[in-house]
Amino acid sequence: MSKTTLTHPEKGLQEASLDELIREILVRIGEDPGREGLVETPRRLAKALAYLTRGYQLDPQKVLNNALYSVQYDEMVIVRDIDLFSMCEHHLLPFFGKCHVAYIPNEKVIGLSKIARLVEMFARRLQIQERLTCQIAETINEAISPVGVGVVIEAQHLCMIMRGVEKQNSIATTSSMLGAFRQDGQTRLEFLELLRSSKTTRI
Repeated sequence: MSKTTLTHPEKGLQEASLDELIREILVRIGEDPGREGLVETPRRLAKALAYLTRGYQLDPQKVLNNALYSVQYDEMVIVRDIDLFSMCEHHLLPFFGKCHVAYIPNEKVIGLSKIARLVEMFARRLQIQERLTCQIAETINEAISPVGVGVVIEAQHLCMIMRGVEKQNSIATTSSMLGAFRQDGQTRLEFLELLRSSKTTRI
């Protein structure tokens, strides 16, 4: 059987074969990895994990490369309802939801699709929602030095929904406000009000 490897640069390019480890987990939980439905499971899961954590292979500077533009525009830019899927680092269970990003340019803007790619890059790592929110905001702040950045994430966590407290309707909301979004209450309020109004007017 072929071996599937998962490489994380943050761990010094350490490579570990996952197939045998997954087979061992199946045995430990009382399953037979040799039965028909599970024979290919180690390979499939190893491949899925490589995909779900592929953000480790990406660099934010390269993600944003060639998509920073000099524009005379000083009003708020908002990209809302960016779908995100990530994995909680505490239980290795998924969490998923929406990310809303806003910034006020200071001579430079970011290609809109690159903002979504940035969210995807950080989400495809083992995460906690609070850190994910801050990473997105801080990366945009460093890339274009805007007047301010605001990021809000609303997500549901399977570690709360299908285990533990089992609260199926719980939603976690986190925010990171930098620059004018932190210092100016009116700017922050405008961003949050625009998010609220979009929910009530959405078709």
